[in-house]
Amino acid sequence: MPLIILAVGIAFLFVLLVKFKLNGFLSLMLTCLVVGVAEGLPIMKTISSIESGVGGTLGHLAIILGLGAMFGRLMADGGGAQRISMTLIEKFGRKNVTWAVALTGFIVGITLFWEVSFVVLIPIIFTIAATAEIPLLEVGIPMLAAISVTHCFLPPHPGPVAVAGIFKANIGLTLAYGIIIAIPALIVSGPLYYKLVKNNKSEIPKGLAIAKVFKEEELPGFGISVTTALIPVILIAGSLLIEFFVPENSYAHTFLSFIGNTDMALLIAFFISLYTFGFRVGKKMPELMNSTVEAAKSIAMILLIIGGGGAFKQVIVDSGVGKYVATLVVGLPISPLVLAWVITALIRVTVGSATVALFMSAGILLPLLAQTGVSPELMVLAVGCGSMFCDPPTDASFWMVKEYFSLTFPQTLKIWCVQTSIISIMGLIGVMVLSLVV
Repeated sequence: MPLIILAVGIAFLFVLLVKFKLNGFLSLMLTCLVVGVAEGLPIMKTISSIESGVGGTLGHLAIILGLGAMFGRLMADGGGAQRISMTLIEKFGRKNVTWAVALTGFIVGITLFWEVSFVVLIPIIFTIAATAEIPLLEVGIPMLAAISVTHCFLPPHPGPVAVAGIFKANIGLTLAYGIIIAIPALIVSGPLYYKLVKNNKSEIPKGLAIAKVFKEEELPGFGISVTTALIPVILIAGSLLIEFFVPENSYAHTFLSFIGNTDMALLIAFFISLYTFGFRVGKKMPELMNSTVEAAKSIAMILLIIGGGGAFKQVIVDSGVGKYVATLVVGLPISPLVLAWVITALIRVTVGSATVALFMSAGILLPLLAQTGVSPELMVLAVGCGSMFCDPPTDASFWMVKEYFSLTFPQTLKIWCVQTSIISIMGLIGVMVLSLVV
């Protein structure tokens, strides 16, 4: 019954969005109320879950998306995004630009959270599409594939690291195995997958579109452009390395942890971009601040919709649907690695949050791991693959993809949910192949 209610709730959301043309935030709020009460939550507890879900999601994402939008707008208005995109097109060629984007996304995604990778890369993606006059999805799909495979397969991302700790897996081996399965998953779910969805139309949202195409002499240098764009990557990667070289209780450790914090890294990058893409080329503060205001306006509804997705997730978590699903499948007579993937994937689809799916399934599977003798590193990766399966409307990233690529709700289901499922299934295939030799 809980799964039937959830399915009816998602169908209700679909009708509100497609039939009645209600905006995403209001549709999600109504769906949360209906599903919460139908799943047995008291009405006031449902409201509390909605508030908690919105706050918990936006508390993490509002600063990242806000600073990311402002940083990206300054980079676009200053010509930095165009310089980077033109150089990639020049070096790799128009025909190979999708592979260039996939490689760039993979490198950036290794050290950054999914959301941070997204906001750092999206202005470059927009500019490549506009400059090369190619469909937005042609470069968007490889970028999404790259940051997604790194997010679910590779330490130092928090999900794989946390599950590795629970399973007592070796982080180095997990990373090595993860790279082996991530590369084919990226190729299939990125450049190759685009060929299947290339007939879908996507456009840059108003307010985030490229306002000006610069002449060659107006553009900043490639070095300063790419260095500024990579500042968040450098700071966050540096904060990860200090664990190996700097004593934990030292002032240096505290300082490097501070500047390597996700929010602080983006804030520092923003202020540096004020100089590199602003004061350095003669722009005044009022003009730069006007750009940031326009950037903030452009993501206001996006933030509300993402918050609504977080509310939907929290209602499902508080109603206990995820635990119900886990009890249904935990005794299935199949390979422990496949079982780990199935449990995590089902929790992911019902609850929405990849993080919740990771931790719930890890807790369920820990006793099983001790009994079977399966490689803990492969178990970590099986869980990570399952957490990527069929990203549902209860997850914030579903709405980020929908809004930033101006997709309809059915398009997002068809393109993004299928893409994440391909990543997940390709990852599981890789895990099973590795299990033959590990």
